[in-house]
Amino acid sequence: MLKIGVLGAAKIAPRALIKPARRTGRAEVVAVAARDVDRARAYAKKNKIPRVLDSYEALLADPELDAVYIPLPNGLHGHWTIAALAAGKHVLCEKPFTANADEARQVAEAAAAHPGLVVMEAFHYEYHPMTRRLVEIVQSGELGIIKEIDIAFAAPLAKPGDIRYRLDLAGGAMMDMGCYPISLLRLLAAGPRVTGAAAKLSSPGVDRAMDARFSLPEGGTARVRCSMFSTSILRLHAEVIGSEGSLTVFNPFAPQYGHRVRIENASGTRREKFSRRATYDYQLEAFAAAVEDGAPFPTTAVDAIRTMELIDATYVAAGLPIRQPTTVAPPDPAGTRTDADPAVHPNPATHPDPDAPTNQPNPALHPDPDAPAPPKGD
Repeated sequence: MLKIGVLGAAKIAPRALIKPARRTGRAEVVAVAARDVDRARAYAKKNKIPRVLDSYEALLADPELDAVYIPLPNGLHGHWTIAALAAGKHVLCEKPFTANADEARQVAEAAAAHPGLVVMEAFHYEYHPMTRRLVEIVQSGELGIIKEIDIAFAAPLAKPGDIRYRLDLAGGAMMDMGCYPISLLRLLAAGPRVTGAAAKLSSPGVDRAMDARFSLPEGGTARVRCSMFSTSILRLHAEVIGSEGSLTVFNPFAPQYGHRVRIENASGTRREKFSRRATYDYQLEAFAAAVEDGAPFPTTAVDAIRTMELIDATYVAAGLPIRQPTTVAPPDPAGTRTDADPAVHPNPATHPDPDAPTNQPNPALHPDPDAPAPPKGD
């Protein structure tokens, strides 16, 4: 059985990895490491993880582990993926894969230098049968020539101090939520190009909402919208309009929580239903199959480069800076550095905890009935 360690005490890990491992029987989460060892111990106890390591480096060096799961802030994904590969570990890394396309290329080069190791970007929804069917419908020609694609993902994330709003950790709506519709757009239409974008900001350089436009190779157009805080409280849809028909999807990114798929063409209207099994279960099974059997999988390091290129181009079109990797200090074997050391936190006043829970359960994908209503955004 695949033995996996977790870097960081992230809130998404139980849903994305720990529970799927127990449900599928394909992997076992046996270790966790966080910069705050006490928090790691509490996290391990709560989630029944057997061992706690006192540093990320110690976890990567652990000979018992076959693979690591990286749910750290966006700006740390690239560094720790490369470090994991150097330590001989397979990697399941949360999306977005890296801070930008240049860093994605560096990770892809590192992955190519370790051909025996699997590096998978955790776009879990791509492993669900519904996603494969959506691609099949579009590629079959049933809809004719694609004229328009519209994909949106908006949900309220108004929590004060949420790290998703931090530029130093490569945050922003396009990174957190926008990466989903960008990846789906790429699945439905090869070769989209950014033609324009407009952002609403939460702070200088950090988008709380983004509206991006694209051209398609056959002359069609596409639109991607995402928001963490705006008047678009909840939006989860994809629509493809072709010369011969249309495809409409509600909740393409977490169909296990409910979905609707409707196809309209000259033959009439039909609806298709799919498994309510968790996308994360399918993803973990694909990861285990890739590690143990060499099975192919879609969300590779090379594939991630194109997604990051489109995200970078969207930021440029919106007049915002391309996200940058977060500075990571070298190991401190003497144990003399503290969490307030500028080598760890370039700006301690605004950088309290780079491995604080990130990729937290999104209220659109994992509803929280006790969460308060967010304030009006616009």
